[in-house]
Amino acid sequence: MLDSPPPTAVRRRLRQGRDRLATALITAGGIGVIAALLAIGIFLAVEVVPLFWPTGDSSAIRPEALWGVGEGAGEAADEAIRHRWAPTASLTPGETPRISLAPLAWGTLEAAAWALAIAVPLALGAAAHSSLFMSRRLRSRLKPTLELMEALPGVVVGFVAGLVLAPWVERHLAEVVACLVLLVPGLLLAGGLRSRLPAPWREALPLGWAGLWLVPWLALVLAASVWLAPWLEAVAFDGDLRRFLELRLGLDIAVRNALIVGAAMGFAVMPSVYALAEDALSGVPASLAEGAQALGATRWQTLWRVVLPAASPGIFSAVMIGAGRAVGETMIVLMASGNAALMTLNPLDGLRSLAATIAIELPEAGPGGMHYQLLLLAALALFVFTFLVNTLAELVRTRLRRRYQRLGGGS
Repeated sequence: MLDSPPPTAVRRRLRQGRDRLATALITAGGIGVIAALLAIGIFLAVEVVPLFWPTGDSSAIRPEALWGVGEGAGEAADEAIRHRWAPTASLTPGETPRISLAPLAWGTLEAAAWALAIAVPLALGAAAHSSLFMSRRLRSRLKPTLELMEALPGVVVGFVAGLVLAPWVERHLAEVVACLVLLVPGLLLAGGLRSRLPAPWREALPLGWAGLWLVPWLALVLAASVWLAPWLEAVAFDGDLRRFLELRLGLDIAVRNALIVGAAMGFAVMPSVYALAEDALSGVPASLAEGAQALGATRWQTLWRVVLPAASPGIFSAVMIGAGRAVGETMIVLMASGNAALMTLNPLDGLRSLAATIAIELPEAGPGGMHYQLLLLAALALFVFTFLVNTLAELVRTRLRRRYQRLGGGS
């Protein structure tokens, strides 16, 4: 004889018990994450306190020595030398350690700034095109491919940037400059030529499939840039671009420099910014765009004045997440920057970030020593900076969401 099913009251109690258990596990996980973050911050703070608290074996470090001019640098020295990071210099007779964190913080912000300058325009442009203009068939194939790029390990990107891209750019500097100069005019020329084509030809080149038919045009523009590079170098740079930069502008050129780091990190950051921004733009109700176009707005006016404001909270979150990834990136900076702790405005110089310094020097620092505590202080500075940026981003995102919630879109 088959067992009778449990009564309805028992089933309800079992379901309620499972829900309570799931709620308890989720709550415990959230509390655990918060506790872990607090524990990391407290551990770092406790470990760096001895740096500023004199003991019988060592003297305290003045805060101005960490962010100002190091001892023995001299007031007339070059800025790139006055702010130095060389905590192990005391191992050499006659030298004093240089413990300024300023060049490391400068390198961190410079690398992140160049990465965002490259990644954000490309990612937002791609997100706007794929969510508003691209055909659904093409979007269903390209979007997953672009999102899979986020899984590419940073060490692979850094390896390619440091050992392949950087030497190639050094050998073909004029070609790279020519490509950068002609790329945007080439794209604008493509749009102008398409608008002047006969109607049947424009229908054969729909805007929704521009991601495909623009590829041959881009290849043609790049080929023309390489062909025109010697002429451009001869006319604008006296026949030698490198000599012009070094003698006329006083810019030293390092093989691995800030621009190489920015290009590599921009490539790594771009997929995450694109995915989040595309989701935010796709979440805007179609009725908003349709209503704006029904009132006579063009596609560009609809995008700029209706869709982007409605999706601004999600777009802002995407940019801030990309900034957090760029600030904390280690392997790309480690392999593609040259690891020169310089504090200059020259984008062709090397740099060194806080995260890369910790990765390089921590295995060689003795626990409890000044060098070890300085590295933990760098980690604490990185932790506090990331925490403050993410907190500010969340506050701004919440405010933007409340401002545009009456539009009914954008998360």
